Amino acid sequence: MVHIPDDADFNSFREQCENHEGWHCQYNKGGVTVWSEEQDSTKAVKKLKMCITCKDVPAEILYDVLHDTSYRKKWDSNMIETYDIGRLTVNADIGYYSWKCPSPLKNRDFVTLRSWLPLGNDYMIINYSVKHPKHPPRKDYVRAVSLQTGYLIKANGSNSCSLYYLTQVDPRGSLPKWVVNKVSQFVAPKAMKKIYKAGIKYPEWKRKHDPDYKPWVYPEQNTLPTVNLADLSIQRADELENIDESGVSEVRMHISDEEDGFSKDS
Repeated sequence: MVHIPDDADFNSFREQCENHEGWHCQYNKGGVTVWSEEQDSTKAVKKLKMCITCKDVPAEILYDVLHDTSYRKKWDSNMIETYDIGRLTVNADIGYYSWKCPSPLKNRDFVTLRSWLPLGNDYMIINYSVKHPKHPPRKDYVRAVSLQTGYLIKANGSNSCSLYYLTQVDPRGSLPKWVVNKVSQFVAPKAMKKIYKAGIKYPEWKRKHDPDYKPWVYPEQNTLPTVNLADLSIQRADELENIDESGVSEVRMHISDEEDGFSKDS
């Protein structure tokens, strides 16, 4: 049954971000740390979490960056398309996101229920996959499943913050082990640095692009259609196509070495 995250869900998410017991550090370089959960090796879907300290970026700015879909295309070079489908409450909505997988892997997409919670000077955004009747799996993508994904932004004074990102995603495919290793050693740290850089550039960009429009802060600005919770259901991984990409060789895969992902136009 689909439910909108409550205080217990947010508290649990925060505990997972902040408590490192039972987690193995896989990467710690350049201000970014990546951990994987130490768990039964028979479990197919592991949790990853990462943290970066963002100096000169206030927590509320990074919170805006992660909400602002118009700005996301400026920094998220892996994104193909993202849009909001509808709202559930003042702090929960349904959205769509598709992302480019390194060639020759097939691209993935998600439909998720997202909820957010400002808590003093800290902020949380969490999501999980759901089924929406008007947004079924598409032929040109593999529908992946977010079991639990989110951000915790912790203020470090008035002009700095720490960003945690935790994710447990089933990509619906038998991926080679070297792909999984590359995610934790290369893709994940690079993604965290992109968000940090996006936070530095956001205030200047936002001044030129509808600066007063922030429906995640001012819910009266939200004009999305209302979604009936009863129309949604949990997206279970075993209901979706599972493709075997385990034979993809490393020499065939291309991962972009794009410096920061920012497009040059305004």
